[in-house]
Amino acid sequence: MREHWALDPNITYLNHGTVGAPPRCVLEAQQKLRDEIERQPSHFLLRELAGIRLGADGAKQPRLRAAADEVGRFVGADGKDLVFVDNATSGVNAVLRTFDFREGDEVLILDHAYGAVRNAAEYATRLRGAKVRVVELPESITGPWAVIEAIERAIGPRTRLALIDHITSESALILPVAEIASRCHHRGVAVLVDGAHAPGAIPLDVPSLAVDWYTGNLHKWAYSPRSSAVLWTAPERQATLHHTVISWGLDQGMAQEFDWPGTRDPTPHLAAPAGIAFMCELGVDNVQRYSHELAWNAGREMAARWNSTLLGPEDMIGTMVAVPLPGRLGTTRDDGIRVRDALLFDHGIEVHVYAWKERLRVRVSAQIYNEMADVERLINALSTF
Repeated sequence: MREHWALDPNITYLNHGTVGAPPRCVLEAQQKLRDEIERQPSHFLLRELAGIRLGADGAKQPRLRAAADEVGRFVGADGKDLVFVDNATSGVNAVLRTFDFREGDEVLILDHAYGAVRNAAEYATRLRGAKVRVVELPESITGPWAVIEAIERAIGPRTRLALIDHITSESALILPVAEIASRCHHRGVAVLVDGAHAPGAIPLDVPSLAVDWYTGNLHKWAYSPRSSAVLWTAPERQATLHHTVISWGLDQGMAQEFDWPGTRDPTPHLAAPAGIAFMCELGVDNVQRYSHELAWNAGREMAARWNSTLLGPEDMIGTMVAVPLPGRLGTTRDDGIRVRDALLFDHGIEVHVYAWKERLRVRVSAQIYNEMADVERLINALSTF
C-alpha cells in the first residue's frame, strides 16, 4: 500500500498518529478543490461554502454542510450536529471556553490527557476561578473497569465536567467512553470527549456514546488532509456553544458560527469525504483489522524483546501501541527527544518516543502501509543504543 502515499521511501514511517499522512488520491482531490477556488475565489468562499453567503442561491446546500453530512454518516451522526474545526484541540477549546464554569467548579481530566488539551483546561478554568483535577490511572491497566472506577471515585460535589480521551494520545489506550459517560451523567457531570485518534481507527457511532460533546481528527486515521477535525454536539448543548473566533455567524446557530470564522483554506474539510471514500474502497473493516493486528503483534514482540509489559489488554489497543523501553535508554523528556532524533537521523526511522512516569516509551502507529518488518527494523535500531 506504500505506493498510495507520498512518504519518503527511505524513511520507515511508524508515526502516522502524530500528524497523519493523507493518501495521494486525497491530496489530488484537495488540489482540485484549490484550483476550483482560485478560478472564482469570492464566488466559492462567499456564496457556495457556508450558510452565510452573499447573493447565493438559497436552494443550494452549502459545500461545508454537504461535507458534514458525508462525514456524519461515517461516524454515525447527523451532519447538522457536526461542525468542522482545525483539530481536536480546537474543538476542546471551543467547548471549554463557552462552558459556564463557576468559582470552585472542577474539571476532571486523566493523567494520560494530551498536553495541549490539559493546557486548554487549565486556562479555561483559571479564567473563572475553577480548577482542574487530574485522575491518576494505574501504570498498567488490566481492563476498562480500572479506568471507569478511577474516574467515578474522582467525581466530587463540585465536578461539572469530565474531559475524557477516547484513545489516549501517547499511551494509545481505547477507553470505555460510553460507560464513563453513563456514570458521569448519573452524578450530574457533563462529558467532553477528546477523540483525536478515533475517527477511522476504530468503529465509531458518536451519538450512541451518549456524551455531550465529541471532537475527533479526520487528518489522522480517516485519511483527510490536515488540518481537519469535527466537533459533534448533543442537540440540547448547541445553543450555548460558540467558536473561539467570534465572527459573522454569532447567535445564528452552531453551523453558521463554525462554518465561517473568517477567510481560511476550507479544502481539508471539503476533501475529507475523499479520504473516507478511499477507506471505504479498501474496506473500513479490513483497514482497521489490519492496523489493529499489526499494532497488537508489534506490541507483543517489542514487550518480549525488552522484557516489558504492555500498558493494557488487547481490547484496549486500536491502531497504535505504546511499550516501555529498556531503562538504559533514559528516563526524561530530553532522553526521549535524543532517542527519537537518533532513530530518525541515524537509522531513518520516524516514531514517537516519550517519557512518562520516569520511563521512556515508544508509540508505534500501525497503518496499512506498514508491515512487521518495519517494527523489526525499529527493534534492531534500538538494540544499538
